[in-house]
Amino acid sequence: MKRRVLLAVFGLGLALGFSALGHWQWGRGLEKQAMLEAADTARSESPWPLSAAGTAQGVNRAAGGGRFLDTPPLWLDNQRRGQRVGVRLYCAFQPHSGPALLVDLGWLPLPGDRRLPRETCPAGTAELSGLLAPPPAVGLRLGGGLESRDGGQRWLALHLEPAGVARAWQLPALAPRVLRLDPALPLGHERDLEVLVNTLPPEKHRGYAIQWYGLAFATLVVTLLLWLRKRP
Repeated sequence: MKRRVLLAVFGLGLALGFSALGHWQWGRGLEKQAMLEAADTARSESPWPLSAAGTAQGVNRAAGGGRFLDTPPLWLDNQRRGQRVGVRLYCAFQPHSGPALLVDLGWLPLPGDRRLPRETCPAGTAELSGLLAPPPAVGLRLGGGLESRDGGQRWLALHLEPAGVARAWQLPALAPRVLRLDPALPLGHERDLEVLVNTLPPEKHRGYAIQWYGLAFATLVVTLLLWLRKRP
């Protein structure tokens, strides 16, 4: 009897675990679907000022002037563009009002020796436009996530956290939203306004959620059959 109880408890725990994973995947799918819908809506709305990067939620179209700060280029690692793997360039920009923010200046390929590109950040004043969005999503966060290269002339990030970058660069603050720069502007590198960069689309999350729910159901059925089976 004791063995049957232990097997039942184990089976129920496993089913609950699978259900929790399914619930998480489903929630991520809903979250990303909402981001896509917000981006579609934002593209047809009047732009917000760049100062909104400190308080905006979701995805918003934004435009405004300011100046690029004298900071080193920040490269976000493990960024795909189609089948190609490379890095994405971020630079700090100070709007006329509000906190400074990181601007996505586009993608560049990374050579086999993983030597970072020599490109630098723009300097001086500029008028920018694009989408205010959360920093790119990541999977498992391994390591510190931010490291200095070439004596601080370049920085490499495994995941983008504006607050951590501000501390490393000794800036008063960086807004929690980043600006996905309009591809029509004559600066930067390869880019687009896709908000789900380098991450799974909503339908993938929904597919994984169904798989986890299916495993939870199968585990419950097996547990019930083992419980009801007559002992010899």
